[in-house]
Amino acid sequence: MKLKQLGNTDILTMPIIFGGNVLGWTIDEKQSFEILDQFIDAGFNTIDTANVYSVWAPGNKGGESETIIGNWLKARGNRDQLNIITKVGAGEGAGKRNLTEKHILEEADKSLKRLQIETIDLYLTHWDDEATPIEETLGAYQKLIEAGKVRYIGASNLSPERLSASLEASQKNELPRYEVFQPEYNLFMREGFENGTAHVCQQNNLGVINYYSLAEGFLSGKYRTEADLNQSQRGNNVRKFLTERGFRILAALDKLASKYQVSHAAISLAWLQHKSTVTAPIASATKPHHIKSFIEASNLNLQEEDMLLLETASAHN
Repeated sequence: MKLKQLGNTDILTMPIIFGGNVLGWTIDEKQSFEILDQFIDAGFNTIDTANVYSVWAPGNKGGESETIIGNWLKARGNRDQLNIITKVGAGEGAGKRNLTEKHILEEADKSLKRLQIETIDLYLTHWDDEATPIEETLGAYQKLIEAGKVRYIGASNLSPERLSASLEASQKNELPRYEVFQPEYNLFMREGFENGTAHVCQQNNLGVINYYSLAEGFLSGKYRTEADLNQSQRGNNVRKFLTERGFRILAALDKLASKYQVSHAAISLAWLQHKSTVTAPIASATKPHHIKSFIEASNLNLQEEDMLLLETASAHN
């Protein structure tokens, strides 16, 4: 595995980033500690979370993922070996997206407290808030950077127009710049990124760390019928992928998984790792074999013919 530089930052990440949305949702703290240990023991070094994870789970208020990560960091004493990414602005459970200065400064302090760290390596705008001036949002980030609470900033889920406008505002007003972008991107969900923000990211040398790399589990190959949707709490979200195109993608994954004797998830992640537009995909894990697929993907060298097979199978009609 080789370290990858995130855009213009000095953050170096291994080729897969752990998605912390499952912590405190589909796995409890004890299970989370075990999975995080396995992830780090395998040689990986970057964890992605958000202040709202996992507010959607019954009984949760948000912040559960950060709290578990914070407890784990304290227990293991390994903070200096890791990159910690978290986010702000999703509405924090209230439904209204909020990127005002007051909100960002308050939420950053809450995240730092839950994570039990002094500095967030990469702090992301989670969702856009068009009611708040871009300059106010970037100004809040500037205060956090100057206070030593944040090292670098990035964004997720912005439109190409809003991402470009944010980068222009940074340059014009000498404010911190988004150095990393986090889009939804995988073999099934390709159009939004490829025909949208990918060009902006490449033009401005932004690091790209995409989420839903396995299409909410569909690209692991375990969901093929309506009956399969009962296998996990996320099953209902996968129904939308059970289409003719989805089955074409699974057939291509079947072929390559057999060819290389690795998991379907490994092939799906390796495809992302071979894309010039992606720095490192984000993927969640709840079981040891998920971590195994991360290792398989990171050591897999897909050939040009393999990439063509996957590109063709996943092409939009």
